[in-house]
Order: sequence, then structure tokens, then C-alpha cells
Amino acid sequence: NNVYTHQEKKNLPCCKSLYATTVLQTGNNLSCFIYSDVFLWAFIRFASYSLTYTSMAMYAFHQAAVAGGTTMILDFVIPQNGKSLLEAYDRWRKTADSKVCCDYSLHVAVTWWSDKVKEEMETLTKEKGINSFKMFMAYKDVFMLQDDQLYAAFAQCKEVGAIAQVHAENGDLIAEGAKKMLSMGITGPEGHELCRPEEVEAEATQRAITIAHAVNCPLYVVHVMSKSAAKVVSDARRDGRVVFGEPIAAGLGTDGTHYWNKDWAHAAAFVMGPPLRPDPSTPGYLMDLLANQHALMCFGILTCGQRQLHQDPNGVNGVEDRMSVIWEKGVHSGKMDENRFVAVTSSRIAKNSDADVVIWDPKMTRKISAKTHHQAVDYNIFEGMECHGVPVITISRGKVVYEDGQLNVSPGHGRFIHRKPFSEFVYKRIKQRDQVSKEPPVPVIFPKNVENVDIRSFTLKIHIFFHIFKL
Repeated sequence: NNVYTHQEKKNLPCCKSLYATTVLQTGNNLSCFIYSDVFLWAFIRFASYSLTYTSMAMYAFHQAAVAGGTTMILDFVIPQNGKSLLEAYDRWRKTADSKVCCDYSLHVAVTWWSDKVKEEMETLTKEKGINSFKMFMAYKDVFMLQDDQLYAAFAQCKEVGAIAQVHAENGDLIAEGAKKMLSMGITGPEGHELCRPEEVEAEATQRAITIAHAVNCPLYVVHVMSKSAAKVVSDARRDGRVVFGEPIAAGLGTDGTHYWNKDWAHAAAFVMGPPLRPDPSTPGYLMDLLANQHALMCFGILTCGQRQLHQDPNGVNGVEDRMSVIWEKGVHSGKMDENRFVAVTSSRIAKNSDADVVIWDPKMTRKISAKTHHQAVDYNIFEGMECHGVPVITISRGKVVYEDGQLNVSPGHGRFIHRKPFSEFVYKRIKQRDQVSKEPPVPVIFPKNVENVDIRSFTLKIHIFFHIFKL
């Protein structure tokens, strides 16, 4: 992969494949994270998972996080197809450990399948503090796994005590939909949503849950964006499946109508997968699954995809604004109380860990703007939103890192957090189901007068009877 400076990228032609280059501006320095993603808390994305462009350096990303009231992030390491998971993990640790200014941990993506990948998943879990792996059902010919590969990956997650995460969209249908849009001359950001309808997301979500259930593996469906997919997750949970769904803060503060904005740069800023949905009632439906996602590209980079809708860089901002947006759209609007706000933003903390603290002023207001935020990007999808509820003090590892609008951070302040396998919260029911499945079956006792009946003949007659009855 080629790497360009901020000045050199201005001379780049429209990329034939955005998977070929990576551009990062970090002040006067150049950094490159071509092999990974970053998510905050419940997985906020930092580097584009399509290995294309990002505009936030690691340090700036962490600054934005603590300024928004978040004190730990979960980063994604995404190796390229055919590359070692362990090597990608080691590269990320080498880059991140000296730059992070709040605690962090890692997920690792499984972008291909082999015996080597299976072995490395076990090593990462036992020795490297990894207890979650992400699989893609989208991005055909890049990261997408087939159903048999998903089955194998989910089974290995179960074996090593990790949780399987999945980006649930039907990659084959998206690829065909993109071809159709292009044949119709639809090349703008609106085509991104048109070739990824709700059915594409819902079908993949149902399929992922079915595969995970087949191996009794816990499943986390990332960025659930539609009512259809949310209903699939909700129904599965009601049926007792160990599955979790993740909507994002962008779905509360914005909607998919922006894809039809006549300003191409404005519309492109909202492109993500699955896309934001135009139905304004979707956010309320997703409230109970709330989480967030984060990936940023400057407008200058976004224009590289202007001629091909399927080459638009993916991802929306949210790392700094997610807490305020959730408070505004949840608590201030009356849809949730303060306790629920805590539950969806920072619950299920690890026992015996250090206690980070965020002091929140519910009466204080602020207007979100790219001109004042700490994110190293020149736009904000929440631009102009007036938010009630602001973090005034953030304390990380016993240090005040943000107070009254001022950052007090230093590179290397944060630590890598090892996460143990077989989390009780996730695996308690999984273990119980395994135990039940091992119990001996109830013996079948036939009456004495039918001991000599040909069971196969009897079963065949029963099948014939029900078939005739059905007809």
C-alpha cells in the first residue's frame, strides 16, 4: 500500500480502488494505520475498515474521546485478507501503547479462514487479552466470509470463550445492487442506501443468528440500523438466544434523508454501512440497543469516491459527541431517565478495575460544531445540534484529563486492558445450555403389545398420515 502526505493527496486521481491507499494527517507528522479499526466503548470506529482513508491520529482520537466523557476505548485490529492476525495485533500494540491517553483494549477481525487463523484466535485469547472477534458478511472479495467460514469462526469463538461479532449485510446482494445503481446512472451517495435496503440487513442478521445458534455461540451484531434488523435481534432475544444488537448515536442525531442532499460533500459525510435509514421513527425503536460508531474522513478525501458510489469511504463521527447526543435525544426528550442513560453508555463495568469518573452537568448546553470539536476532521454530522447535558470533568486513572473545556492529556497515559475469555455475563447461559445438551435423552418405553412392531414401518405410516392430512 502507498502512503501519501496531506499535501500529496491533493494530487491523487480519483482512486480506482480505495483499498489501495491510506492517507493520514497528524499535524506535521505522518502516521499510517492501514490494518485496523477503532471503536469507542461499544466500538467506535476510527480507521476505516475498508483500509482506505482516515483523518484522525491515535492521539487526537483519544483526546476527542475524553473530551466527550469516555475513558476507555475498544479498538479494532483488521488484518488484510490472507495476513496474520497476530502480526496485525502486534503492529497495533506497538503503535498504540505509546500514544493512548486513556485505557483501551482490542478486538481482532477474522477476514479470511484457515487452520492458521483458527490457531491464532486461540493464541490471541489465551495470551494476548483478546476475547472478541469480528466477522464481515459484507464487502465482497475484501473481508466477506461465506456461511461455512462463519460457522467455523463462530465455533472457534465458542471454543476459546470469545464473543463473535458480525457486520450483518448480504454482501452478494449489495454487490448486485451496486451494479444495478451504476447501470441506471445513480453514482451519488443516495445510491449507497438504495443498494443496501433494510431487507439486505435483516436477512444477514437472521442468518448470522441462525449460524451462531447452531454452534451455541454468543453473538454481537454491530451497528443495527433498521427496524427490520432490530426486530430480528429482539425476536431472537425473546426466544432466549444469546445475541446482542448495537445501534449507533448517529441514528439518534441524524437520519438517511441526508443522502439525497444536493451538496455532494454533505451527503457523502453520512455514508456508512449499513446506511442510516430515512424513517425518522427508527431511532426510538433502536433506543434499547444504543451504542456508537466512529470513522472520519476529510471532505478532500471523500471526493475520491465521487464518481463511483461503491467507492465512497465509509463511516460517521461520534466519538466526542455520542454522550451529549444520547442525553439530548434520550433523557432531555423524556424517552429515558438518567439511570437508563448510565446503563446504555457505561454499564457492566469490570469488577476490581480502576474507577474512571465523568462529572456530568445536565443543565449545561453546547452547540456541536466542527469549528469547536476536538476531532481532527473538518465536518460533523451533528453540526448545529443544540445539546442539553455536557461532561464538565473527565477523570482517567485518577488524573483529571478534561475540565471545563480544557484537555490535560499526555501520550502513553492509558494502558492496554487484557480481557479474559468466558465472560460470565456472556457465557453463563451458554455453559448452562451445553450442560443441558449433555444430559442423557429420556428413554422411550413402548407398551408390551407393540414391542414387536417394525418401528421403521410404523414411522413411515405416521409420515404418510400427516402428509395426507396436510394436503
